Amino acid sequence: MATTTALATEVAPEEVGLDPRRLARLDAYLDGFVANGRHKGSLLVVTRGGRIAHVSHRGQRDAEPGLPVEPDTIWRIYSMTKPVTSVAAMMLYEEGALSLFDPVAKFIPSFEDLRVYRHGMAAAPVTVRAAQPMLVWHLLTHTSGLTYGFQQANAVDEAYRAAGFFLDPPPEHDLASACDVWAGLPLLFEPGAEWNYSVSTDVVGRIVEVVSGQSLADFFAERIFEPLGMTDTGFSVSDADRPRMTALYAHDAASATAVPYPGVDVISAQRPKLLAGGHGLASTAADYHRFTQMLLRRGELDGRRLLAPRTVDLMTANHLPGNATLTEFGRPLLDLACNEGYGFGLGLSPLVDPIAAKTLSVAGEYRWEGAAGTAFWVDPAADMTVLFFTQVLFGSDDAWIGMRPLVYQALVGG
Repeated sequence: MATTTALATEVAPEEVGLDPRRLARLDAYLDGFVANGRHKGSLLVVTRGGRIAHVSHRGQRDAEPGLPVEPDTIWRIYSMTKPVTSVAAMMLYEEGALSLFDPVAKFIPSFEDLRVYRHGMAAAPVTVRAAQPMLVWHLLTHTSGLTYGFQQANAVDEAYRAAGFFLDPPPEHDLASACDVWAGLPLLFEPGAEWNYSVSTDVVGRIVEVVSGQSLADFFAERIFEPLGMTDTGFSVSDADRPRMTALYAHDAASATAVPYPGVDVISAQRPKLLAGGHGLASTAADYHRFTQMLLRRGELDGRRLLAPRTVDLMTANHLPGNATLTEFGRPLLDLACNEGYGFGLGLSPLVDPIAAKTLSVAGEYRWEGAAGTAFWVDPAADMTVLFFTQVLFGSDDAWIGMRPLVYQALVGG
């Protein structure tokens, strides 16, 4: 990694319809999270009309030595990796190298004979053979029947944990072998029957490797990061760049504060054995800003086109049956409230019902978040993107939910 892209305000807020006095309310709100210890630090970027109108960095990236959050701070973005992997898959889709109707087993043979959980304990589940094959479309929409061990909601989640997949992957696995393990575990439901957040995007990452003949890291670097100028994004962080990286914190329920994460930080100077397309990247606000600008511009940025406009439209449309929302069609995701009113597309979550979401945004906006509190949304109607970064694993989602009306109340023109 090497910083070549600066993150700085490019236009006065008033010039793009944002009231700076009202934006100050947003800064004060984020200061409150630092003051009460729920965040150690954070960074917010608001862009309108393709120009950065507001940058706000609060608190510290590493509290113990007192290092402040800075514009070039490096963050673990966890599930904000998923849209990148989904873009990679759709680039191959545009080349005719894969179809959304392709069975996953076409690329990963272990997905040929899938079993679906019916009842029983994780150690001795009663299963039946899947009635239909799992498709690439099921993976991209999280309707595959796969799951995550960390959700701890049912016996299938427990089976993932028993296989060693809780938060960090077992050290002996690469992406190919992990996919074979997941294929051998029961599905939570028939493919297409429900929505459930899962390792689906990691499996998409393996399909990208198989189809392209490249590692996921190399595909990202050559096909996405280099064209977009994302010079600080990858599965590893060099020793030279490590001082810019945030410390990792976890949410302590007893004190409702951020405390040092007790586990092992999987982001190091070495490329990991398992390239997790669902959660493995580190990035900066400047880099992810460029990625969201590409999405806002429907696949193109600074003359470099990754996707056709209609492909981005397909990704950001709601694919859930009957235009259902996540709370109507999906299994609950932890205790998060942020999915109210949102559907799901191909790696992105579009707003379907602004009233149900109780938001000042409009239908057509789309978003996703990461497990350590990072979040973004793209609002085509307002020609706006918003990025938020903090670093607290499994904290509450109310920080960015509360931030949303404070962004929109500052939008007073255009």
